Amino acid sequence: MRLKRILSPVLTVLALAGVGYAAFRTQDKWLPYVFPNKAAKSGDAHGEAGKPDEHGARAVDRVKLSAQAQKNLGLDVDTLTPQEYWRTKLIPGVVVDRPGESDRGVTSKVAGVVTAIKARPGDTVKAGDPLFTIQLASEFLQSAQTDLAKAARELDFAAAKRDRVAELVKKGTQSGAVLIEEENQVKRFTTQVQAYRRQLQVFGLTPEQVNRAEKGEVVTEVTVTAPGGSPAGTPTAVVPATLVSPGPAAPPDLPLYEVQELKVTLGEQVTAGQTLCLLANHQRLFVEGRAFKSEADTLAAAAENKTPVRAEFADETPGAWKPQGPLVIHHLSNQVDPGTRTFAFYLPLDNQPRTFERDGRTHFVWRYRPGQRVRLLVPVEKLVTLAPDGKTELLPFVLPAGAVAREGGEAFVFIQTGDVFVRKPVRVLYADRSDVVVANDGSVTEAEFVVRNQAAALNRALKAQAAGGGGGDPHAGHSHD
Repeated sequence: MRLKRILSPVLTVLALAGVGYAAFRTQDKWLPYVFPNKAAKSGDAHGEAGKPDEHGARAVDRVKLSAQAQKNLGLDVDTLTPQEYWRTKLIPGVVVDRPGESDRGVTSKVAGVVTAIKARPGDTVKAGDPLFTIQLASEFLQSAQTDLAKAARELDFAAAKRDRVAELVKKGTQSGAVLIEEENQVKRFTTQVQAYRRQLQVFGLTPEQVNRAEKGEVVTEVTVTAPGGSPAGTPTAVVPATLVSPGPAAPPDLPLYEVQELKVTLGEQVTAGQTLCLLANHQRLFVEGRAFKSEADTLAAAAENKTPVRAEFADETPGAWKPQGPLVIHHLSNQVDPGTRTFAFYLPLDNQPRTFERDGRTHFVWRYRPGQRVRLLVPVEKLVTLAPDGKTELLPFVLPAGAVAREGGEAFVFIQTGDVFVRKPVRVLYADRSDVVVANDGSVTEAEFVVRNQAAALNRALKAQAAGGGGGDPHAGHSHD
């Protein structure tokens, strides 16, 4: 009896333990009937959540989208191609004029009265185009024209006398010394005529006007033209109509100037050397970058190696102009601004115009303008992925910034398979506001179709599906064909 009392509790405990063990081993069969909600969340039709299925991806890392949802998101899907990529350093910059080349003043070479203004602010003129007409008020120029006419007549008389003496010397009736004296007289008057002509041209008279003054006609006005082209006052070709177009047009060979400011008014008395107007030539500009002294070595190496620098211009409508090619650093400043502790470096920039006609004149609208902000992306490091052997360098994959979704320290891309999008973790080598560089380490391959945008939206859809128990479709994202 005593033995029975001892064994009875022991047998009861063993029986309960056996029942519990059997219930644990058979929970997949009775759990859906006793706790249906818990069973639905704890596993799917292929096993427990979070465990790899027969496709190699977890059920929580895939989402199925309808055709309408894919159209609403506007998904861009494409395969990957390894490509060279350099990590860049972002440096701010601004478009500036070229000192001594872009801006210049036009001055009067003579004293007089402004009788005509042929170009006004906003007009575009070529080198050699007329700008002002000035009526001469200088007694010196009047006297110089008179002296030129007198010297020209005396030269004609001296030449005629020399020719007569030469005939007499040829006949033997005159001494050769007399002929030499007459030739020296002709040379003296020729020198005087050439000096007076050059003097009048310096003061703005055209060759045609100088010829008239040499014949005795007094020139009373001169034309001031845009600098850098043909001689003052000579006819220049008008911009051909074929340049007028709504799209970009190549500027002509002659420099183009825009009249920025007039310094005189009609009828104003001006003196020699007085500024008449200010012109701007925006065909060739500089991009001025501002960098810290610690970045000087990197910029010096880029300038020495002629490394292409990508420039992003602010306030430009995408597609309005052709993409700007890479720029090259021209030179670095050797002075540091004490206020900002930065120094300047410069990159040449060729401007691009558009043209239109107004009142019979051709106007140019330039793409780049002084003061326009620029973002300079200076290459500093080439990004590569090392192969398993530790020596071979593999080029990375470059994706748009919208192709990668982030969760804490994790980064993901989405692979499309039909209407299913599988999330895959990747290693990001570098990222900026426009590009993400992904390591070529086998996490994604060139054969897969990667979604290049809306990764964040797909990640939210995946989370919403996981929170809703898979959206009621335990086989979502699977194909058993």
